[in-house]
Amino acid sequence: MEKIMEAVNLMESNQTEKAIEVLEDYLPLADEEEKYTIAELYMQWGYLEEASTILEELVQQYPGETELVVTLADVYIELDKDEAAMGLLNNIKEDDPAYVQALIQLADLYQAQGLFEVAEQKLLQAKQFEPNELIIDFALGELFFSIGEYRKAATFYEKVLPKEKEIANVSINDRLAESYAAAGEYELALTFYQDIKSENPDTLFKYGITASQAGRMDIAIKAWEHVIEIDIYYHTVYVHLATVYEEEGMLKEAYETAKKGIKIDEFNKELYFVAGNLAHKLDQNQDSEQWVREAIALDPDYKEAILFLIELLKKRDNFAGIIDLLSEIKNTGATDPLYEWELARAYNEIEKFKDALNHYKEAYNNLNQDSDFLKEYGYFLLEEGRSKEATEVFRAYLQLTPVDDEIEEFVERLEQAEEE
Repeated sequence: MEKIMEAVNLMESNQTEKAIEVLEDYLPLADEEEKYTIAELYMQWGYLEEASTILEELVQQYPGETELVVTLADVYIELDKDEAAMGLLNNIKEDDPAYVQALIQLADLYQAQGLFEVAEQKLLQAKQFEPNELIIDFALGELFFSIGEYRKAATFYEKVLPKEKEIANVSINDRLAESYAAAGEYELALTFYQDIKSENPDTLFKYGITASQAGRMDIAIKAWEHVIEIDIYYHTVYVHLATVYEEEGMLKEAYETAKKGIKIDEFNKELYFVAGNLAHKLDQNQDSEQWVREAIALDPDYKEAILFLIELLKKRDNFAGIIDLLSEIKNTGATDPLYEWELARAYNEIEKFKDALNHYKEAYNNLNQDSDFLKEYGYFLLEEGRSKEATEVFRAYLQLTPVDDEIEEFVERLEQAEEE
């Protein structure tokens, strides 16, 4: 053991190569217990291939020592040799003390491969042998949580919680809160979040999400404000906090939050759009337009922001601005029938009727089942003296909206006029 201790001391003094050299030189002289100790050191230091070589030799010598088998399986798993690990674990017999541990490890391996039913079967089999073993309940909870069966997951986490608050660095309260929230039981989820008392920004963020889903905006606001206090660079929280402030009528706080978020995350298109929307509600329309244009610059196909900006420009009768905006958007390759409709409207407003007609026709290819579009297009055609085309469009409109008596009578008069 002197040589082994020498290697440990060398490793602790950062003389890695010398430490490994000492162990390699001593290994042929070591007895079985020392070889196992060397394998353990290799595992601790990350020399897994070297550890597996020693353990394979020991397993061949002592095939009945399942502790060696389980340890080797662990090393194989770390080396991504899952098939080899499964082969070892599946050979452990039911009457072996390590059998339940082997089933748990097998379940983990099958779960990693996406064989969830097999993993569940192994864990339930283990539970038959050790019905009160918390690790098995925890593993079942984790399995069901990972595949989205949240109510089942909660059932097993509930069994763990009275005895353990945390397993493998996983908070059981946290898992229960997430499980119940994902299952739509937001009020119940809140009770678990309130028990966590965490300073972890991820946990607090999810706490806020659950609170908002439960309609507890006061709790959501406090949780998200605390997230920013802990970590000002937690990008995701700013949009949510600004949105909840807005819902609660706190427009100035919402706007300030959005602007703070933009300073932290200057490439977040959603934050720019939220800021633009809030600026508009605060009658700061020039700033509103600027924020929304920034959002569109980040994503030229940001439809919601584009349509919002079009409405802003309409309120100023800036129809040329709408044409410039949408022409630029189309040049980027972004297309949408609503853009064609808005271009048609804008050209119509500035009395460029030929251009308006072209865009109405283009929009019609995709909006021929939109009753509002058809009605508007029909009137436009009529004003352009295209009464026959207008009649066809109105007839298409009436197929979608047969209860519009006014248009029905109007079309009948058009058809009579055409006959005369």
